[in-house]
Amino acid sequence: MKKFLLILVVLLPGYTANAQVIISLLFGEALNTGRVEFGLDGGVNLASIEGIDGAKNLTAWNLGFYFDIKLNNPSWMIHTGVIVKSTLGTRNAPLYSLNDAVLDSAFSGGSVAAKLQYFDVPIMLKYRFRNNFSLEGGAMLGLLHKASDEFINTVQEEDLSYKRNVKDAYHPLDAGIMIGAGYRLLGGDGINLGVRYYYGLVDTYIDDSTPNRYNRSLYFTVGIPIGAGNDLEGAKQ
Repeated sequence: MKKFLLILVVLLPGYTANAQVIISLLFGEALNTGRVEFGLDGGVNLASIEGIDGAKNLTAWNLGFYFDIKLNNPSWMIHTGVIVKSTLGTRNAPLYSLNDAVLDSAFSGGSVAAKLQYFDVPIMLKYRFRNNFSLEGGAMLGLLHKASDEFINTVQEEDLSYKRNVKDAYHPLDAGIMIGAGYRLLGGDGINLGVRYYYGLVDTYIDDSTPNRYNRSLYFTVGIPIGAGNDLEGAKQ
């Protein structure tokens, strides 16, 4: 039964983030063991794309689920999971022609927000100190499922926006390095507060005639364990 529930959660990125949250809440206790802690992980991230002149950070929400898999030494664990809702990208990117005279005129003087939505899988080695602080580092792999450029402008105090699907302009896979630090509340039994930084190593843009563009993102996260029976003392019995 536990294997079935685990498969169900792993396949969940193919559905909505809302469904993921509901199933996690229903079956979280079954996924927790003495050696594996399962929970929800989410927060806000500040994303940017290196290689775009004048671009600014894009603020977005992220949401997913995580597994902390304890190793033989209780201070060490593997942190993994899936960030089901993960938006990277940038804002204030330069304008380009939409090949439409009316639209080009309407957005003249405006800017573009590039929004890249991934299913991200972090795989990191995590060390938790006795004072409940932790450090972690490893890799993150991303699968692109949506990409859009949102044209933004203000004309005579009216906000204008136009969204364009640009998924074909980006590589479907992303990969890079992720490092982070965290703190476990309530003496090690509460929620996890964390900060992580992602440094992409793959040129996101397919067009080789442009400068290389790499994803960057700073994550502020809250991890909420779901279910009981996830302490190491239970694993030793």
